[in-house]
Amino acid sequence: MFETQQAAAHPSHPAHRTPPVHASMQDPHLLDRLGVFIRHRKLMALVFVLTVGFVMIQTYSAVPMYRAKAQILIQDERSTAVTALRDTDPAFWADPEPYYKTQYTILRSRGLARRVSRRLELRNVPEFNGRMPSPPGPLAAVAVVRARLKSAAASAVALVRPPAPAEPPAADETQEEAGYVGDFIGRIRVAPLAGTRLVDVYFDAADPAFAVRAVNAVAQEYVQQNLELRLQNIDKTLVWLTDELQKQQKKVTDSEQALADYRSSQNALSLDDRQNIVVARLNSLNDSVTRARTTRVQKESLFNQVRAVDPNSDAILNVPAIASSPAVVDLKGRIASLEADRARLSSRYGPQHPEMVKITGQLAQAQQQLKTEAAKAVQQLRGDYEAARAEEYSLAASLEEQKNAAMDLDRKSASYTVLEREAETNRQVYQQLLQQEKELRVISNSRANNVQVMDAADGAGQFSPTPRRDWMMAILLGVALAMGLAFGVEYFDDTVKTPEDVTRRLKLPLLGLVPAVRGDKVPVLIRPVPHDFGEAFRSLRTSLVFTSGGGEGARIIAVTSTQPLEGKTTTACNVAAALALGGARVLIVDADMRRPGLHKAMGMQNAVGLSHLLVGQARVRDAVQRTSEPNLFVITAGRTPPNPSELLASDRMKAFINNLSAGPFDWVVIDTPPVLAVTDSVILSQLVAGIVFVIGAEMTRRMHAERAIETLTPGGPRVIGAVLNRVDFEANKYYYSRYYGYQYKSYYGQATAG
Repeated sequence: MFETQQAAAHPSHPAHRTPPVHASMQDPHLLDRLGVFIRHRKLMALVFVLTVGFVMIQTYSAVPMYRAKAQILIQDERSTAVTALRDTDPAFWADPEPYYKTQYTILRSRGLARRVSRRLELRNVPEFNGRMPSPPGPLAAVAVVRARLKSAAASAVALVRPPAPAEPPAADETQEEAGYVGDFIGRIRVAPLAGTRLVDVYFDAADPAFAVRAVNAVAQEYVQQNLELRLQNIDKTLVWLTDELQKQQKKVTDSEQALADYRSSQNALSLDDRQNIVVARLNSLNDSVTRARTTRVQKESLFNQVRAVDPNSDAILNVPAIASSPAVVDLKGRIASLEADRARLSSRYGPQHPEMVKITGQLAQAQQQLKTEAAKAVQQLRGDYEAARAEEYSLAASLEEQKNAAMDLDRKSASYTVLEREAETNRQVYQQLLQQEKELRVISNSRANNVQVMDAADGAGQFSPTPRRDWMMAILLGVALAMGLAFGVEYFDDTVKTPEDVTRRLKLPLLGLVPAVRGDKVPVLIRPVPHDFGEAFRSLRTSLVFTSGGGEGARIIAVTSTQPLEGKTTTACNVAAALALGGARVLIVDADMRRPGLHKAMGMQNAVGLSHLLVGQARVRDAVQRTSEPNLFVITAGRTPPNPSELLASDRMKAFINNLSAGPFDWVVIDTPPVLAVTDSVILSQLVAGIVFVIGAEMTRRMHAERAIETLTPGGPRVIGAVLNRVDFEANKYYYSRYYGYQYKSYYGQATAG
């Protein structure tokens, strides 16, 4: 209702109009991202320093490590011509890649490491028995700190993910030796050279001489172990081959005897000739049966045509098989000729005329002959069909008999072939086993090996620590962690901080930005204030004037916020003061009767105010107070009533607003309570032309602001726009400079508004 009244009172300016927003506030900009870093620069600097410091402590306290390299050639086992193993194991012809991966794993296996550790006597090596000398000077303390940090990190990881159970020591090794072996394996690195059969083996140690000894020992022991395993496999294979040769020789003898016995009993020498004759007869009979079946189908089709028709009816003559008979065709032609003659004579003579009687007799005789010929044709079709069927049955029986004979011969031939193949296979297997035994004995005597050391290590180079690389990695890691943490904090912090938060997320026009001002006293433009503060409200005044347009009567706006302490009272005072300094007659009303603050901000008495007007204890002229600015007038809240909401919703409040709309003021600014605290602002929002929504930068949560805006606008948009208050321009001057063509304090200095 009051929106309609306001629109009527101010026809030239609607209740809500959207002010222009600068393009830089609408479109994404690189400075939006930089603003995240600027706001969190202290946190980023701390994370960067801690990260770099931690990495460099690790670097400079680390014991120098040296790396030695040996090179091994690993050939495919097929290249050593172990024919016996190759032919008896299909896996030899599979993809060789799994074989090489297995060898890489063996190079870092516990069995090989145990052989090397015993050869090198690791119990006497300082790196493995815990007798490494401490680093000199201050590095000793750093090393202690590093060790403690490492221990703490390991403990933390263990809490989150329990470590895998330690591998129990082998039966032939002690617990102490198991520790040596595990540490030794951790220092070995295997790197196959792409496209070759060469493998680089690395070993890391604090003692360069020991690194050389260790990597050479790994290579040599691997070669020796591989040879031992190959010889063991060959010996096992020879034992197996000897046993198999004896078994296979007996199989050859038995299979050849069985073949000879079967050949004698079945006269196997004539099986092939007999089988050829049977197959030829079978093919001939099969062709005859096919032809007979085709003939029978044709005859049956013709017979079925006449069988479906009554042989005594005239319809039999229309059946194609009957109608195509030569005798039937001739008789039909004769009947047609006689009928034509009778028709011609009937035009001259009567039915009893001798010529008519003669032609009629001839026609009847021809028709009777036609029926007789049709009956003969039907009998001929029946006879042809039955003869074709009998021929088909006879040939099919002969074919079946011939098939049985062929199958019997096939069975005999198959049995003979099986025996023959078995004998031949046994002979071939025996020859292969014999050849494999000979080859294996040659290989066993030659001690051939498919792996060998190509290059033994002759020196070791330091690879860790690398200060230059570590510095670069520390800087990159520090920057990445700092940036990630900044974005993380920004993501989880849902307070309204920037103009983009207002325009894009809250969907409100931005009327202006107000800088943060330090001090206990509320700054008001009618008193000296920092120039950037005053300039902000002059800019805000321009936005309000543009938004509200012209028209007759006072333009009445309310100023509210989401929650207390966001600066709504300060904003209301300075908006009113800025309008008054611009030449407009302005009245500011304190409608926050629960926690009035306008009189304190303006330095006035609160003896008579709005509450007195609404209960009828005072008149408007008694409540209006003048300020030092001639165009600015104030009505304070008055005494706090027990029922502020009822007073604000009363008819007197509505009448008061209507009187102000038609009164002597150009602008009426109403300071209202926070939206989420009480319902007073919602009540007042129905009585004013528009609402200025104040948001405390970096203190108002976005979800709370959204809920407040929804509460204020249940029936349509009433919020004119938002004011982002208490913005720290100094902390974010590079970010906010793009919203202004200057920087307040650097350009204007600390001037004050008069």
